[in-house]
Amino acid sequence: MKEQISNIRTAAEAELAQVSAPDALEALRVKYLGKKGELTAVLKGMGGLSAEERPVVGALANEVREFLEEHIETRRSALESEILTAKIANEKIDVTMPGKRGSLGRIHPLNAVLAQLEDIFIGMGFSISEGPEVEFDYYNFEALNIPKDHPARDTQDTFYVSDNIVLRTQTSPVQIRVMEQEAPPIRIIAPGRVYRSDAVDATHSPVFHQIEGLVIDKGVTMADLKGTLEIFVRELYGEKTKLRFRPHHFPFTEPSAEVDISCFSCGGSGCRICKNEGWIEILGAGMVHPEVLRRCNIDPEVYSGFAFGIGLERVAMFKYDIDDMRLFYENDVRFLMQF
Repeated sequence: MKEQISNIRTAAEAELAQVSAPDALEALRVKYLGKKGELTAVLKGMGGLSAEERPVVGALANEVREFLEEHIETRRSALESEILTAKIANEKIDVTMPGKRGSLGRIHPLNAVLAQLEDIFIGMGFSISEGPEVEFDYYNFEALNIPKDHPARDTQDTFYVSDNIVLRTQTSPVQIRVMEQEAPPIRIIAPGRVYRSDAVDATHSPVFHQIEGLVIDKGVTMADLKGTLEIFVRELYGEKTKLRFRPHHFPFTEPSAEVDISCFSCGGSGCRICKNEGWIEILGAGMVHPEVLRRCNIDPEVYSGFAFGIGLERVAMFKYDIDDMRLFYENDVRFLMQF
């Protein structure tokens, strides 16, 4: 058995000198020192030795084990050093070469326009309010004077989570929540994402953005609404921009109006952008309906107010002369890098 152990040492030492990779070194260790290794197998047969032979063979086996473990570890360190040296040689950096300039991101055009609109209204004393995009039917429709059988629901068809929960079609529910929770005077804008079941085309999307405004106080009139919107459009499109109100109907405002601005491109003389009409429709507005105030426990005999809604995509398309709103959502870097 002593001769067998010596042969194992000689064979392992010879193989160790030929090892050139960590995987091969690990395989050698398992071959001789593993649970089923050659040296381990010899040690398991020591039970058949005499009492005099057993300590001599055991000492020799331990000596060989220690020798192999030490030399395997020494070879492992040498291999790791060789690999590291080769890696450094292959991956060294020429510090004299010009570096690669990092590219900076851009603010998305919708976010840039939103920030500009928020600055304008904050400058007029408005605060920003937000609310849930998944909304109760009551806040999205009924509290806004749109009962379940009202025809206005046809034009605001949305996505239903259940019979009583929808994806909001406008940010008006935020106005209702604010009026329920805060006492007048109220002066807020409510920007956010909204949803309607519209087919995707150049001017429609099932997901888009709105900014709605609300003012509630004593003595608020249509003149205050007109003055507020005039300041807004002049800040956005220039001092020469004119405003035009056209009668309209919204269930939650009375009276209501569609609001046009004089074309910022041609000044009203007619061009491609305004379709030769001289005017561009930009938002809807009106005086808050008394019934809406009552639902929010605000006395319409004491308080009055106005509300308006602006489509963020529409404003951005006019501002940047974009003719297809799908470009905002496609994340094409060639498009976004222009802003």
